[in-house]
Amino acid sequence: MNGAQTLFHTPLTELLGCRYPIVQTAMGWVAGAELVAATCNAGGFGFLAGATIPADRIEAEILRVKSLTGDKPFGLNFHMFQPNAQQLLDLAIRHKVRAVSYGRGPDKKTIGRLRDAGIVCMPTVGALKHALKAIELGANAITVQGGEGGGHTGAVPSTVLLPQVVDAVDVPVVAAGGFYDGRGLLAALAYGASGIAMGTRFLMTTDSGVPRATLERYLAVKDAERIRVSHAVDGMPQRMIDNEYLAMLEGASPLRRLLIALGSARAWRAQTGMTAAQAVRVLWQGLRGDAGSVAQTVMAANAPMLLQRAMVEGRPAEGVMSAGQIAALIGELKSCREVIEGMAGEAAARLDTLCGGLNAASTQAA
Repeated sequence: MNGAQTLFHTPLTELLGCRYPIVQTAMGWVAGAELVAATCNAGGFGFLAGATIPADRIEAEILRVKSLTGDKPFGLNFHMFQPNAQQLLDLAIRHKVRAVSYGRGPDKKTIGRLRDAGIVCMPTVGALKHALKAIELGANAITVQGGEGGGHTGAVPSTVLLPQVVDAVDVPVVAAGGFYDGRGLLAALAYGASGIAMGTRFLMTTDSGVPRATLERYLAVKDAERIRVSHAVDGMPQRMIDNEYLAMLEGASPLRRLLIALGSARAWRAQTGMTAAQAVRVLWQGLRGDAGSVAQTVMAANAPMLLQRAMVEGRPAEGVMSAGQIAALIGELKSCREVIEGMAGEAAARLDTLCGGLNAASTQAA
Protein backbone atom coordinates (compact mmCIF):
# COMPACT_ATOMS: atom_id res chain seq x y z
CA MET A 1 0.00 0.00 0.00
CA ASN A 2 1.14 3.56 -0.64
CA GLY A 3 0.82 6.28 2.02
CA ALA A 4 -2.70 7.35 1.04
CA GLN A 5 -3.95 3.77 0.84
CA THR A 6 -2.51 3.06 4.28
CA LEU A 7 -4.11 6.22 5.67
CA PHE A 8 -7.57 5.23 4.49
CA HIS A 9 -7.35 1.51 5.32
CA THR A 10 -8.81 1.41 8.83
CA PRO A 11 -10.78 -1.03 10.99
CA LEU A 12 -13.90 0.82 9.82
CA THR A 13 -13.24 0.23 6.11
CA GLU A 14 -12.61 -3.43 6.91
CA LEU A 15 -15.89 -3.70 8.81
CA LEU A 16 -17.99 -1.85 6.24
CA GLY A 17 -16.25 -2.89 3.05
CA CYS A 18 -15.84 0.66 1.70
CA ARG A 19 -12.80 2.36 0.15
CA TYR A 20 -12.72 5.48 2.33
CA PRO A 21 -13.52 5.77 6.06
CA ILE A 22 -16.27 8.27 5.32
CA VAL A 23 -19.87 7.58 6.36
CA GLN A 24 -23.03 9.34 5.20
CA THR A 25 -25.51 9.44 8.05
CA ALA A 26 -29.20 8.52 7.81
CA MET A 27 -30.79 11.96 7.66
CA GLY A 28 -34.58 11.81 7.76
CA TRP A 29 -36.26 12.61 4.41
CA VAL A 30 -32.82 13.10 2.84
CA ALA A 31 -30.96 9.78 2.88
CA GLY A 32 -32.88 7.90 0.20
CA ALA A 33 -31.62 5.41 -2.37
CA GLU A 34 -30.07 8.02 -4.70
CA LEU A 35 -27.95 9.71 -2.03
CA VAL A 36 -26.86 6.40 -0.50
CA ALA A 37 -25.92 5.02 -3.91
CA ALA A 38 -24.00 8.18 -4.84
CA THR A 39 -22.05 7.92 -1.57
CA CYS A 40 -21.25 4.23 -1.98
CA ASN A 41 -20.29 4.59 -5.64
CA ALA A 42 -17.82 7.31 -4.62
CA GLY A 43 -16.12 5.00 -2.13
CA GLY A 44 -17.92 6.03 1.06
CA PHE A 45 -20.57 4.19 3.06
CA GLY A 46 -24.18 5.35 3.12
CA PHE A 47 -27.08 4.67 5.46
CA LEU A 48 -30.70 4.63 4.29
CA ALA A 49 -33.05 6.62 6.53
CA GLY A 50 -35.39 3.79 7.41
CA ALA A 51 -37.08 5.94 10.05
CA THR A 52 -38.77 8.20 7.48
CA ILE A 53 -39.18 5.93 4.43
CA PRO A 54 -42.79 4.65 4.33
CA ALA A 55 -43.19 1.00 5.30
CA ASP A 56 -44.61 0.05 1.88
CA ARG A 57 -41.55 1.55 0.10
CA ILE A 58 -38.62 0.57 2.26
CA GLU A 59 -37.90 -2.76 0.55
CA ALA A 60 -38.03 -1.10 -2.86
CA GLU A 61 -35.51 1.51 -1.64
CA ILE A 62 -33.16 -1.23 -0.45
CA LEU A 63 -33.39 -2.98 -3.82
CA ARG A 64 -32.87 0.32 -5.64
CA VAL A 65 -29.62 0.95 -3.76
CA LYS A 66 -28.46 -2.51 -4.78
CA SER A 67 -29.33 -1.89 -8.42
CA LEU A 68 -27.66 1.54 -8.51
CA THR A 69 -24.43 0.38 -6.87
CA GLY A 70 -23.91 -3.08 -8.32
CA ASP A 71 -24.53 -4.54 -4.87
CA LYS A 72 -21.97 -2.45 -2.97
CA PRO A 73 -22.30 -2.61 0.84
CA PHE A 74 -24.55 -0.04 2.54
CA GLY A 75 -26.51 0.38 5.76
CA LEU A 76 -30.00 0.90 7.14
CA ASN A 77 -31.08 3.13 10.01
CA PHE A 78 -34.03 2.38 12.30
CA HIS A 79 -35.61 3.28 15.64
CA MET A 80 -37.20 0.68 17.88
CA PHE A 81 -40.18 2.95 18.56
CA GLN A 82 -41.20 2.82 14.88
CA PRO A 83 -44.37 0.81 14.26
CA ASN A 84 -42.51 -1.09 11.50
CA ALA A 85 -39.27 -1.64 13.43
CA GLN A 86 -39.62 -5.43 13.14
CA GLN A 87 -40.10 -5.09 9.38
CA LEU A 88 -36.85 -3.14 9.11
CA LEU A 89 -34.96 -5.71 11.16
CA ASP A 90 -36.29 -8.53 8.98
CA LEU A 91 -35.43 -6.66 5.77
CA ALA A 92 -31.92 -5.86 6.98
CA ILE A 93 -31.30 -9.56 7.55
CA ARG A 94 -33.09 -10.78 4.41
CA HIS A 95 -31.21 -8.42 2.12
CA LYS A 96 -27.91 -8.77 3.99
CA VAL A 97 -27.25 -5.06 4.48
CA ARG A 98 -23.74 -4.54 5.79
CA ALA A 99 -24.62 -2.40 8.83
CA VAL A 100 -27.43 -0.87 10.85
CA SER A 101 -27.38 2.43 12.73
CA TYR A 102 -29.67 3.41 15.59
CA GLY A 103 -29.91 5.41 18.79
CA ARG A 104 -30.87 3.96 22.12
CA GLY A 105 -33.49 1.26 21.91
CA PRO A 106 -32.46 -2.22 20.67
CA ASP A 107 -31.94 -4.72 23.46
CA LYS A 108 -29.16 -7.27 23.67
CA LYS A 109 -31.27 -10.00 22.07
CA THR A 110 -32.13 -7.83 19.05
CA ILE A 111 -28.53 -6.74 18.57
CA GLY A 112 -27.41 -10.37 18.94
CA ARG A 113 -29.81 -11.41 16.19
CA LEU A 114 -28.37 -8.79 13.84
CA ARG A 115 -24.78 -9.72 14.64
CA ASP A 116 -25.54 -13.41 14.15
CA ALA A 117 -26.67 -12.46 10.64
CA GLY A 118 -23.31 -10.81 9.99
CA ILE A 119 -24.61 -7.24 10.27
CA VAL A 120 -22.43 -4.52 11.82
CA CYS A 121 -24.26 -2.77 14.65
CA MET A 122 -23.16 0.89 14.76
CA PRO A 123 -25.23 3.12 17.07
CA THR A 124 -24.79 6.88 17.36
CA VAL A 125 -24.14 8.30 20.82
CA GLY A 126 -23.37 11.71 22.28
CA ALA A 127 -21.87 10.77 25.64
CA LEU A 128 -19.27 8.36 26.99
CA LYS A 129 -21.77 6.56 29.22
CA HIS A 130 -24.01 5.85 26.24
CA ALA A 131 -21.05 4.52 24.25
CA LEU A 132 -20.15 2.12 27.05
CA LYS A 133 -23.77 0.96 27.38
CA ALA A 134 -24.07 0.40 23.63
CA ILE A 135 -20.97 -1.78 23.63
CA GLU A 136 -22.28 -3.71 26.63
CA LEU A 137 -25.41 -4.47 24.59
CA GLY A 138 -23.33 -5.74 21.68
CA ALA A 139 -22.45 -2.88 19.33
CA ASN A 140 -19.29 -3.59 17.33
CA ALA A 141 -18.63 0.02 16.26
CA ILE A 142 -19.67 3.40 17.70
CA THR A 143 -20.43 6.73 16.04
CA VAL A 144 -19.69 9.57 18.46
CA GLN A 145 -21.36 12.89 17.71
CA GLY A 146 -20.00 16.04 19.30
CA GLY A 147 -22.07 19.11 20.07
CA GLU A 148 -21.19 20.76 16.73
CA GLY A 149 -23.37 18.23 14.91
CA GLY A 150 -26.86 18.84 13.56
CA GLY A 151 -30.18 17.58 14.84
CA HIS A 152 -30.34 16.07 18.32
CA THR A 153 -27.00 16.75 19.92
CA GLY A 154 -25.18 17.04 23.22
CA ALA A 155 -23.12 19.80 24.73
CA VAL A 156 -19.64 18.26 24.59
CA PRO A 157 -17.58 19.24 21.51
CA SER A 158 -15.99 16.59 19.32
CA THR A 159 -12.47 17.59 20.34
CA VAL A 160 -13.29 16.59 23.93
CA LEU A 161 -15.76 13.73 23.43
CA LEU A 162 -13.87 11.88 20.70
CA PRO A 163 -10.59 11.20 22.54
CA GLN A 164 -12.56 10.42 25.70
CA VAL A 165 -14.45 7.61 23.93
CA VAL A 166 -11.46 6.41 21.89
CA ASP A 167 -9.50 5.92 25.13
CA ALA A 168 -12.35 4.05 26.81
CA VAL A 169 -13.49 1.48 24.22
CA ASP A 170 -11.97 -1.31 22.14
CA VAL A 171 -14.23 -1.08 19.08
CA PRO A 172 -13.83 1.17 16.01
CA VAL A 173 -14.97 4.72 16.77
CA VAL A 174 -16.45 6.97 14.08
CA ALA A 175 -16.20 10.72 14.65
CA ALA A 176 -19.20 12.94 13.84
CA GLY A 177 -20.03 16.58 14.49
CA GLY A 178 -17.93 19.33 12.91
CA PHE A 179 -16.34 17.34 10.06
CA TYR A 180 -16.61 18.40 6.44
CA ASP A 181 -13.19 18.39 4.73
CA GLY A 182 -9.88 16.55 4.45
CA ARG A 183 -8.35 18.43 7.36
CA GLY A 184 -11.10 17.14 9.63
CA LEU A 185 -10.74 13.60 8.31
CA LEU A 186 -7.01 13.59 9.04
CA ALA A 187 -7.57 15.14 12.47
CA ALA A 188 -10.16 12.48 13.41
CA LEU A 189 -7.78 9.70 12.37
CA ALA A 190 -5.02 11.37 14.39
CA TYR A 191 -7.28 11.35 17.45
CA GLY A 192 -7.62 7.58 17.06
CA ALA A 193 -10.98 7.38 15.27
CA SER A 194 -11.36 4.84 12.48
CA GLY A 195 -13.28 7.26 10.27
CA ILE A 196 -15.78 10.09 10.19
CA ALA A 197 -19.54 10.37 9.69
CA MET A 198 -21.19 13.41 8.10
CA GLY A 199 -24.78 14.48 7.65
CA THR A 200 -24.87 18.17 6.75
CA ARG A 201 -21.97 17.85 4.28
CA PHE A 202 -23.91 15.18 2.33
CA LEU A 203 -27.20 17.05 2.63
CA MET A 204 -25.49 19.99 0.93
CA THR A 205 -24.62 18.08 -2.26
CA THR A 206 -26.13 17.88 -5.73
CA ASP A 207 -27.04 14.24 -5.00
CA SER A 208 -29.16 14.85 -1.90
CA GLY A 209 -32.47 15.51 -3.64
CA VAL A 210 -33.28 18.30 -1.18
CA PRO A 211 -35.39 21.00 -2.91
CA ARG A 212 -33.38 23.92 -4.22
CA ALA A 213 -35.34 26.44 -2.13
CA THR A 214 -34.18 24.67 1.02
CA LEU A 215 -30.60 24.25 -0.15
CA GLU A 216 -30.43 27.97 -0.89
CA ARG A 217 -31.32 28.67 2.74
CA TYR A 218 -28.47 26.40 3.85
CA LEU A 219 -25.99 28.06 1.50
CA ALA A 220 -27.06 31.52 2.66
CA VAL A 221 -25.91 30.87 6.24
CA LYS A 222 -22.42 32.31 6.74
CA ASP A 223 -22.48 32.75 10.51
CA ALA A 224 -22.20 29.58 12.61
CA GLU A 225 -24.03 31.36 15.45
CA ARG A 226 -27.19 31.18 13.32
CA ILE A 227 -26.98 27.38 13.52
CA ARG A 228 -27.91 26.98 17.12
CA VAL A 229 -29.39 24.62 19.66
CA SER A 230 -33.06 24.92 20.61
CA HIS A 231 -35.40 22.84 22.80
CA ALA A 232 -38.55 24.20 21.16
CA VAL A 233 -39.32 21.31 18.80
CA ASP A 234 -39.49 18.40 21.22
CA GLY A 235 -37.91 19.39 24.52
CA MET A 236 -34.54 17.91 23.57
CA PRO A 237 -31.56 19.97 22.37
CA GLN A 238 -31.52 20.15 18.57
CA ARG A 239 -29.10 22.13 16.44
CA MET A 240 -30.77 23.82 13.48
CA ILE A 241 -30.70 26.89 11.31
CA ASP A 242 -32.59 29.94 12.52
CA ASN A 243 -35.75 30.49 10.51
CA GLU A 244 -39.27 31.84 10.75
CA TYR A 245 -40.82 28.63 12.06
CA LEU A 246 -38.27 28.19 14.83
CA ALA A 247 -38.84 31.78 15.93
CA MET A 248 -42.59 31.13 16.05
CA LEU A 249 -42.14 27.95 18.12
CA GLU A 250 -39.85 29.64 20.61
CA GLY A 251 -42.27 32.51 21.03
CA ALA A 252 -45.37 30.32 21.32
CA SER A 253 -47.16 29.58 24.57
CA PRO A 254 -46.92 26.06 26.05
CA LEU A 255 -50.53 25.43 25.01
CA ARG A 256 -49.89 26.41 21.42
CA ARG A 257 -46.80 24.20 21.27
CA LEU A 258 -48.88 21.32 22.59
CA LEU A 259 -51.51 21.85 19.91
CA ILE A 260 -48.84 21.95 17.22
CA ALA A 261 -47.30 18.73 18.55
CA LEU A 262 -50.68 16.99 18.64
CA GLY A 263 -51.33 18.01 15.04
CA SER A 264 -47.94 16.65 14.00
CA ALA A 265 -48.60 13.46 15.95
CA ARG A 266 -51.84 12.85 14.09
CA ALA A 267 -50.15 13.42 10.75
CA TRP A 268 -47.24 11.15 11.69
CA ARG A 269 -49.58 8.38 12.81
CA ALA A 270 -51.46 8.57 9.53
CA GLN A 271 -48.27 8.54 7.48
CA THR A 272 -46.61 5.63 9.30
CA GLY A 273 -49.77 3.56 9.79
CA MET A 274 -49.29 3.56 13.56
CA THR A 275 -52.44 2.45 15.34
CA ALA A 276 -53.74 4.08 18.51
CA ALA A 277 -52.74 0.97 20.46
CA GLN A 278 -49.19 1.16 19.10
CA ALA A 279 -48.97 4.86 19.98
CA VAL A 280 -50.06 4.14 23.55
CA ARG A 281 -47.57 1.27 23.81
CA VAL A 282 -44.70 3.44 22.56
CA LEU A 283 -45.61 6.19 25.03
CA TRP A 284 -45.84 3.68 27.88
CA GLN A 285 -42.41 2.26 27.02
CA GLY A 286 -41.03 5.77 27.06
CA LEU A 287 -42.61 6.58 30.40
CA ARG A 288 -41.06 3.45 31.89
CA GLY A 289 -37.62 4.63 30.75
CA ASP A 290 -35.81 7.89 31.36
CA ALA A 291 -36.63 11.45 30.36
CA GLY A 292 -34.64 11.04 27.15
CA SER A 293 -36.84 8.15 26.08
CA VAL A 294 -40.01 10.18 26.59
CA ALA A 295 -38.58 13.08 24.59
CA GLN A 296 -37.49 10.67 21.88
CA THR A 297 -41.08 9.43 21.69
CA VAL A 298 -42.35 12.97 21.28
CA MET A 299 -39.77 13.57 18.56
CA ALA A 300 -41.17 10.64 16.60
CA ALA A 301 -44.44 12.53 16.28
CA ASN A 302 -43.31 16.12 15.93
CA ALA A 303 -39.88 16.65 14.38
CA PRO A 304 -40.18 14.37 11.32
CA MET A 305 -43.25 16.21 10.06
CA LEU A 306 -41.54 19.58 10.51
CA LEU A 307 -38.43 18.31 8.72
CA GLN A 308 -40.54 16.99 5.86
CA ARG A 309 -41.80 20.47 5.06
CA ALA A 310 -38.27 21.69 4.41
CA MET A 311 -36.57 18.58 3.06
CA VAL A 312 -39.33 17.18 0.85
CA GLU A 313 -41.88 19.91 0.21
CA GLY A 314 -39.36 22.72 -0.25
CA ARG A 315 -40.95 25.04 2.33
CA PRO A 316 -37.95 25.94 4.52
CA ALA A 317 -39.73 28.85 6.23
CA GLU A 318 -42.52 26.54 7.44
CA GLY A 319 -40.47 23.69 8.92
CA VAL A 320 -37.18 23.04 10.68
CA MET A 321 -33.75 22.73 9.10
CA SER A 322 -31.42 20.54 11.12
CA ALA A 323 -27.78 21.40 10.47
CA GLY A 324 -24.33 21.08 11.92
CA GLN A 325 -22.32 24.25 12.45
CA ILE A 326 -20.18 23.37 9.45
CA ALA A 327 -23.04 24.44 7.15
CA ALA A 328 -21.75 27.99 7.55
CA LEU A 329 -18.45 26.91 5.96
CA ILE A 330 -19.92 25.39 2.80
CA GLY A 331 -20.33 27.86 -0.03
CA GLU A 332 -21.21 25.62 -2.98
CA LEU A 333 -22.90 22.33 -3.80
CA LYS A 334 -20.72 19.50 -5.05
CA SER A 335 -21.49 15.90 -5.95
CA CYS A 336 -20.82 13.13 -3.41
CA ARG A 337 -17.91 11.97 -5.55
CA GLU A 338 -16.37 15.45 -5.58
CA VAL A 339 -16.81 15.73 -1.79
CA ILE A 340 -15.36 12.33 -0.94
CA GLU A 341 -12.48 12.34 -3.41
CA GLY A 342 -11.69 15.96 -2.54
CA MET A 343 -11.55 15.12 1.17
CA ALA A 344 -9.34 12.10 0.54
CA GLY A 345 -6.97 14.12 -1.61
CA GLU A 346 -6.76 16.95 0.89
CA ALA A 347 -6.16 14.59 3.82
CA ALA A 348 -3.37 12.80 1.96
CA ALA A 349 -1.76 16.09 0.94
CA ARG A 350 -1.89 17.42 4.50
CA LEU A 351 -0.29 14.23 5.78
CA ASP A 352 2.50 14.50 3.20
CA THR A 353 3.11 18.12 4.23
CA LEU A 354 3.28 17.17 7.91
CA CYS A 355 5.58 14.24 7.27
CA GLY A 356 7.78 16.36 5.03
CA GLY A 357 8.09 18.98 7.75
CA LEU A 358 8.92 16.36 10.36
CA ASN A 359 11.53 14.74 8.11
CA ALA A 360 13.12 18.12 7.41
CA ALA A 361 13.23 18.94 11.12
CA SER A 362 14.76 15.55 11.88
CA THR A 363 17.43 16.04 9.24
CA GLN A 364 18.33 19.47 10.55
CA ALA A 365 18.52 18.16 14.10
CA ALA A 366 20.88 15.39 13.02
